[in-house]
This record gives sequence, C-alpha cells and structure tokens, in this order.
Amino acid sequence: MENIKEKVTFKNYSVCLKDTVETFTKKLIHSLFDSEYQQKNKKEIKKTFLTILNRLSIKEAENHWSNFENKFSYIRTKLDLDAIAAERNDPAAKSLEEIYLAYPGFYAIAVYRLSHQLLKQNIDVLPRMMSEFAHTKTGTDIHPGAEIGDSFFIDHATGIVIGETTIIKENVCIYQGVTLGGIRVKKSLASTKRHPTIENNVVIYANATILGGNVVIGKNSVIGANVCVTESIPENSIVTVQSENNIFQKRN
Repeated sequence: MENIKEKVTFKNYSVCLKDTVETFTKKLIHSLFDSEYQQKNKKEIKKTFLTILNRLSIKEAENHWSNFENKFSYIRTKLDLDAIAAERNDPAAKSLEEIYLAYPGFYAIAVYRLSHQLLKQNIDVLPRMMSEFAHTKTGTDIHPGAEIGDSFFIDHATGIVIGETTIIKENVCIYQGVTLGGIRVKKSLASTKRHPTIENNVVIYANATILGGNVVIGKNSVIGANVCVTESIPENSIVTVQSENNIFQKRN
C-alpha cells in the first residue's frame, strides 16, 4: 500500500459538478423546446455554463457560450426532424407532442446533439458528463463524438450503445439493445476509427450487435434481431439469424 501511495498523486476532482451538469442539461433542453421557459431562464443557464467551464479550467468560456447559443436554432431543426421520424416510424406514436414529452430515445438524441456541438467546439469533459446523464436517465449511451445524420429514430431506447467513432447517416432506425461498437478494445487504437458506419435508410432491430471500424452497413438494409455483424453488408440486404452462431444474408 505504501508503494502505491508513493506512485499516485492525489488530486481533488469536482465530483459534485455532476449534479450541476445534470441540472444544466435539463434546463438547456427545456429552453430548447419552450420559448417561454427560455426567456425566464436564459441568464441562469448561461451563468451555469460559465461556472461549469470555469470549474473545468476551460478558457474563453464567454466565446464558447456565444458559439454554442448560435447553434441552438440549428440543433432544434435537427431534433424536429428526429421527432418527425419517430412519429412516422412508430405505430404507437399518437402525436408529435408525445414524442417530445415522453420518448426516452428522443431525449437521448437531444442530449447527444447538444453534447456533440460542444465537443466540436473542443470543450473537454462536459460533453461526456452530459452523455452520461442521458445514459443514466434513458438507458441509451451515445458518445458525443459519434456522427449522426438527420431523421434518426431510436425506439424504446434501453440498452443501446453507440461508440465514439460511429457514423450514422440519414433516416436510420434502431431498436433497444443495439450495440454499435469496436471489435477490439485497446488504448493504442484511440485515434483510429473503431466503430461501424451505417448508411442511409437502415433499420437495426433489437439486440443486434455491429462491431468494427471497417464495417459498413449498406443503405436500405435491415439487420434483424440478435444478429452479430463483424463484416460489411451490401446495400439492400436483409440479415437475420439462421441458426445458433450463424447468420443468413439475403439480397433483395
């Protein structure tokens, strides 16, 4: 134990900042969809943002806020497309209002789109704290570094994992338990593309696993439930489980 103490430099971490980030994220999303709430809380939200960046020792906080705020309209437009995709694809959805107010998958996407913007501004730690809040709240773990296109729909949400270097293009629909992950976990691979690319108009059903940075799921394909994919799939394919430890691929 003494040897360990000699090798480790103990440092204080602002763990209580997690609560501040949780509150900030909630208020940010509320303001994004409720103009009246935004007007009442705009100054407080900005103040909290500046406080968080100060605690994280991130410089030029005012500029970061200005750049972030200027993207709110753009992010809202993206999220409106996501909500429309949810209503269009889910037969259980009775209205757009229901999507905005009650769908955990939509909430997870909202936090992702906000945290992704912060990551693009080279802000460290905060985007990951926001994504982990969404993970805790919805059961969906989307790394803010993933690149996700328009009209993205997550149904049921629970147990979904989308890795850092995943690329998801437009009109993609995924269900609960889906993993878009890396085939190997090594620190030396940190700067490489480790997660798959999902092309336009792909549907991925429950508990499917797609692994590998070189894996591309071709456009208009369907990945069935419980399938494990570690090789690229051509466009217009249907992939289902044929038998244990085997997959069956069918071209339309």
